Amino acid sequence: MGVEVAVEGLTKSFGSQRIWQDVTLTLPAGEVSALLGPSGTGKSVFLKSLIGLLRPEQGSIVIDGTDILQCSSKELYEIRKLFGVLFQDGALFGSMNLYDNVAFPLREHTKKSESDIRKIVMDKLELVGLLGAEDKLPGEISGGMRKRAGLARALVLDPQIILVDEPDSGLDPVRTTYISQTLIDINAEIDATILIVSHNINLARTVPDNIGMLFRRELVMFGPREVLLTSDEPVVKQFLNGTMIGPIGMSEEKDEAQMAHEQALVDAGHHAGGVDDVEGIVPQMQATPGMPERQAVGRRHERVRQILHTLPESAQTAILQSYDQEEAAHVAAAVPAGYDVREDDTQVIPVYREEFDQQYGQK
Repeated sequence: MGVEVAVEGLTKSFGSQRIWQDVTLTLPAGEVSALLGPSGTGKSVFLKSLIGLLRPEQGSIVIDGTDILQCSSKELYEIRKLFGVLFQDGALFGSMNLYDNVAFPLREHTKKSESDIRKIVMDKLELVGLLGAEDKLPGEISGGMRKRAGLARALVLDPQIILVDEPDSGLDPVRTTYISQTLIDINAEIDATILIVSHNINLARTVPDNIGMLFRRELVMFGPREVLLTSDEPVVKQFLNGTMIGPIGMSEEKDEAQMAHEQALVDAGHHAGGVDDVEGIVPQMQATPGMPERQAVGRRHERVRQILHTLPESAQTAILQSYDQEEAAHVAAAVPAGYDVREDDTQVIPVYREEFDQQYGQK
């Protein structure tokens, strides 16, 4: 199972420029989380801080009981073995072919034989759709293929924590969905802790168990997807709907005069852009049939139930409705061929379809 990552009071600057301050959150062990935010808000900086490539001035990052901001270089080296990282550009070695790029962590950190390494590498390349391209150099393939090769390399050590920086960068929407499905399946299979940095709205709505958002050098919110997707926080609502109406502007911060002007244009019939305003909680991507059931979902549901009474009534209603729909879908998926489920009941009706139609009418 993946390990918990606890971040408290984290502050990072470059010279006099403050990137973010007092960031506090916990990535639950074995769950998929996403960190969102407009471009330039320091999402990638946060990822690099988690693995010790950048050092924040204040705060703590506790991983598997070790604060990596206080530990020795040797301890940090051991902690890094828990990670698999997919950087935004793939970060492949240009002089190595894809096979050697993916094999590199195995050769560096294990004593496996070359035959064992080959089996693992080929399995991972097949997982990301690159089987047959193993002899190509990074410069001979597209940016999307480099991204997928980077993901294969991040997975070869079966890491407990997987960091993914902009998985949709350089990929078309279809392959972004495949990458997302791969991450969900990996979480189902090995219960890894996964953090995805992105500004992809569809990914943010459908993939993670937990969502956080950086804006104006602060963490606006972080919590279970149900809480963020029903939030009335203006910046969260604006971002998840991709509209101009809200506090996010072209230069990130928008003053009240500009907000009022844009609202007046919309009121006069001007389109604000973005997707339709989605109410309620959209279904979450599930593991591929045949994969183990994702334990993260049950753990997240339990946390949400514990805080449900603290949420606005509209959010409580939306969350409970989404849970009812998930339960109905789960029951329907478990019904063997030839069986059916009553629409007003989550209990499986153990009759064949013909008998069901006779008893309850044609569906």
